[in-house]
Amino acid sequence: MSWFESLILGLVQGLTEFLPVSSSAHLRLTAAFSGWEDPGAAFTAITQIGTETAVLIYFRKDIGRILLAWSKSLTNKAMRRDHDAQMGWLVIVGSIPIGVLGLTLKEQIEGPFRDLRITATMLIVVGVIIGVADRLAARDEAGGRHRAAKQRKELQDLNVRDGLIFGLCQSAALIPGVSRSGATISGGLFMGYNREAAARYSFLLAIPAVLASGLFELKDAMEAGGTDWGPTIFATIIAFFSGYAVIAWFMKFISTKSFMPFVWYRIALGILIIVLVATGALSPDAGEPAH
Repeated sequence: MSWFESLILGLVQGLTEFLPVSSSAHLRLTAAFSGWEDPGAAFTAITQIGTETAVLIYFRKDIGRILLAWSKSLTNKAMRRDHDAQMGWLVIVGSIPIGVLGLTLKEQIEGPFRDLRITATMLIVVGVIIGVADRLAARDEAGGRHRAAKQRKELQDLNVRDGLIFGLCQSAALIPGVSRSGATISGGLFMGYNREAAARYSFLLAIPAVLASGLFELKDAMEAGGTDWGPTIFATIIAFFSGYAVIAWFMKFISTKSFMPFVWYRIALGILIIVLVATGALSPDAGEPAH
C-alpha cells in the first residue's frame, strides 16, 4: 500500500464511519474504483481504532461519568439505580451480540461478505429501512409540535431488552454495506427513541466492539507479518482527525435534519455498483476490478 492510498483510505474511513453510509463498503469501493487491492477487513478494523479514539475524546465527559458510576455499582448496590451506572451495564449487554457473531462469522466477514453484489444489496435494502425509520420519527416529531402525542424515548428509557435489540442491529454491520450507525440509529428510531438518543447510544455501543475488533486484528497482523505498518498507522491517524470532525458535525445535523439525503445516496450507489458488476466493469470478488 502506498502512502497516497493510505491517505485516501484513511480519509474515507474517517468521513464515512459515523455517517449511515457504511465505511467498510466505501473502503472496499474506493479500492475497487481506483484499481487498488482490497484493503481487507483487517485494515478496516485497525483504522477504526482511530475513529473510535475520536469517539472516546468527543464523548469523554459522558464516558468518564459512565465508567465512574459503573465501577461504583460493582460494590455499591444503591449505585445500580444510577442512570450512568445502568448505561455502563447496557453498553456491555448491547455488545454481546456483535462479539458472538463477530467471532462466529469471522471467515465469512473476511471473505464472502465482501462480495460487491452483497455490498450493493445491503446499501439499497438498509437505505430503504433507514428511510422508513426516518419518516416515522419525522411524523412523531411533527405530531409532538402540533398536538398531544407520545414523546419519543430518551436514553433514560433504555432497558436491557432495547439494549440487546440495539446490539443485534449493530451486528448487522458485520456485512459491508449495512453501516453500524445506520443500523443502530434506525433500530432505535423504530423502537421509539429520538434521533439524538439513538445516535449517542450507537456511538457509545460501538466503542467496545470496534476497539476489541481492532486490537484483535492488530494482534493477528503483528503475528502474521507482512503488514505495511507505516501506511496503516498513517491511515489510522488520518481517520482519527477526519472522524472527529464528522462526529461534531453529525451530532448537530441529526437534531434538526432528515436522513433522506443519505438514503437516496445509498440507493443510487447500490444501483451503480449493480450496473457496473453486471456489465463487467467491476469484479464482484473482493479483489481488483475486472479488466
